[in-house]
Amino acid sequence: MPASKASNPDEAGFGVYIHWPFCASKCPYCDFNSHVRIGGVDERRFLAACRRELRSTRERIGPRCVTSIFIGGGTPSLMQPSTVGGILDEIGGLWEIEPGAEVTLEANPSSVEADRFRGYRAAGVNRVSLGVQSLRDSDLKQLGRLHSVAEAKAAIAVASNTFERFSFDLIYARPGQTAEAWRAELEEALAMAGGHLSLYQLTIEDGTPFAALHAAGKLRVPDGEHARALYELTNEITAANGLPAYEISNHAVPGEESQHNLLYWRYGEYAGIGPGAHGRLIMGRERWATMNERVPERWLSQVEETGEGWIEAEPLSPREQADEMLLMGLRINEGLDLDRFERIGGKQMDPVLISQLVGQGLLETSANGRRIKATMAGRMVLNEVVLQLSAGINP
Repeated sequence: MPASKASNPDEAGFGVYIHWPFCASKCPYCDFNSHVRIGGVDERRFLAACRRELRSTRERIGPRCVTSIFIGGGTPSLMQPSTVGGILDEIGGLWEIEPGAEVTLEANPSSVEADRFRGYRAAGVNRVSLGVQSLRDSDLKQLGRLHSVAEAKAAIAVASNTFERFSFDLIYARPGQTAEAWRAELEEALAMAGGHLSLYQLTIEDGTPFAALHAAGKLRVPDGEHARALYELTNEITAANGLPAYEISNHAVPGEESQHNLLYWRYGEYAGIGPGAHGRLIMGRERWATMNERVPERWLSQVEETGEGWIEAEPLSPREQADEMLLMGLRINEGLDLDRFERIGGKQMDPVLISQLVGQGLLETSANGRRIKATMAGRMVLNEVVLQLSAGINP
């Protein structure tokens, strides 16, 4: 680990995201960059490429203090612990790691084994996020998941016994799901939860099998009014159980929030490593948006040849940064710091428009008007709120 104390150019911190794109099967609702490889994956070769891309990133941005690491996918829990250890060792050799930095690995219940989890912990992982998605076997089958409810509960127990911090995901607003059924399932989940839950409404994404079924009238999801009622119920139940929403889809005991995801929503700096990964890097006085090649084998060959997986890299204008920061900041309960917004984006938000949205019950202000956040009603129409605020940004 570098001996000198590094300072980050962005006060929100510096994170590293690693994308492991491989899955045992492709879920019909998923539009993430995930791939099935029947013949297996050459982990040594992909590890070497990840390490090389990390080194290239270090050469471009220089010293940093890493505040969080997230290994997502795909299904990272298909990796051997030694592969995870090799990635984390490389990060630790290139940059300073903040003491107590959050290091999260995503896992699917079907690939959870106690020995493997102990191996991840020994490698440096200190938090896992489990893709449970449902606590009903019939719905797991409909969602294309490979695990059963019994396997999900066993995985939660292993995670709880192995790591001090863990989370799991559920998808709700599923076809035919009633408010009563969701209440029972959510309360069952809360009884097993640690300090964090991610609760996502099912969305129909273009290009997925679910999209084709939905277009053909063979898959019906709750309408807008029912989905809104389920969202309100979700917030009511989680808050009553001590895990209030700190972001639209994420709930935590205060102090147990995902630090890496907060880095995104606070518009911090992060490196995106691996096939299809996105990054926001500060190079010189500019914030750059980077995007990697999505196809794993193409990314691998490109990194082996050039050291980088980028297919796009461009500096963001102050206005583009302002719009991104606005979109991300209003997702979280702490809201958006307008002083920082003006420093980064070089723009001022229209105070008259803010007052109008406050009057409509869509925004709240604090810190003498220098912080804004969306109300519950505002979150229901967040895209419209963001569009209005963006259109009202003063030059």
